[in-house]
Amino acid sequence: MKRFHVHVNVTDLDASIAFYSQLFATTPAVVKPDYAKWMLDDPRINFAISRRDRVAGVDHLGLQAESADELAEIGARLAAADAIKLAETGTTCCYARSDKYWSEDPQGLRWETFQTHGEATTYFAPTDDAACCGPAPVVKETKAACCGPASTSRCG
Repeated sequence: MKRFHVHVNVTDLDASIAFYSQLFATTPAVVKPDYAKWMLDDPRINFAISRRDRVAGVDHLGLQAESADELAEIGARLAAADAIKLAETGTTCCYARSDKYWSEDPQGLRWETFQTHGEATTYFAPTDDAACCGPAPVVKETKAACCGPASTSRCG
């Protein structure tokens, strides 16, 4: 069964954790100095917030697959729609290791479709030529602040 995913950029992590904890009637499952995540069953959602030096608001939406087969099925549908901007295998993003597809809808709204394989100790694991959490942004110096396909309105 898939889980809906929403990632929101925030300016005040502590105030946002307090607000969303009240809204969801529970504390986050994961809290890091720059990130928090709720794994809710009602509604079934992976809701994440982060403070990443980016514009506050919805960063991207997504679907979290529970199996490789579910992810492959979604990936095939995205490929048929010619929407895949980046496919990643074994990537580290948002304190997790996962396989994923980044895509955009016709309006440019970013979608992350992923299967998580485990936790990570860092927000992302950059390499010399790999992007963090998606394609490299337009401005290389902001690479660490981006997650997902490059977008001039979101990255940089």
